[in-house]
Amino acid sequence: MVKGLKAIMVLMLITALFNLFLTPGEPIVQLWIFKITAEGAQNAVLMAIRLTYLILGTSIMTLTTTPNQLTDGLEKSLMPLSKIGIPVHAIAMMMSIALRFIPILIEETDKIMKAQMARGADFESGNLIHKVKNMVPLLVPLFISAFRRASDLAMAMEARCYHGDENRTKMKPLKYATIDRKAYLCLLLYMVVMVALSLMWK
Repeated sequence: MVKGLKAIMVLMLITALFNLFLTPGEPIVQLWIFKITAEGAQNAVLMAIRLTYLILGTSIMTLTTTPNQLTDGLEKSLMPLSKIGIPVHAIAMMMSIALRFIPILIEETDKIMKAQMARGADFESGNLIHKVKNMVPLLVPLFISAFRRASDLAMAMEARCYHGDENRTKMKPLKYATIDRKAYLCLLLYMVVMVALSLMWK
């Protein structure tokens, strides 16, 4: 979770500075052409808290929930949409495959980068535009590898006679337990507190 926060620290700082200096309102401090307003300080703090909550929430979810549980939960929550013809199972399957491909593609990118560096490629020196241009040779082999893996996966699923339909069973079906009801209660209390605080803030 800390690594995730480090990754967005620059984005959080830029967003906070934009809100701090560019939000109109009653000025608190004025330095030359820059002025800090009360509304800007409030927006900067709220935006930083929102981004922190977003990263912490997604980190907790991905660390405590397997990809199968995520996609099963998504499929179950979107199941009412299947009544109007939306292919919920196909969407959940695509999400599952995408989540499984992320670490594979990261590992593949690392391998390609090391191979290119062994051939004399330089990904570290130069300015931002130069670094982006140096990344272009990584894209072609990465896309070729991704398409090859996707083709292999499609052939394997077809060879096993895979077809997603309503009668398909699951090896590990989701079952509600007491801890799930407690989580729902905590989420409901949190939403009530946040709504109350937002009304008090206004």
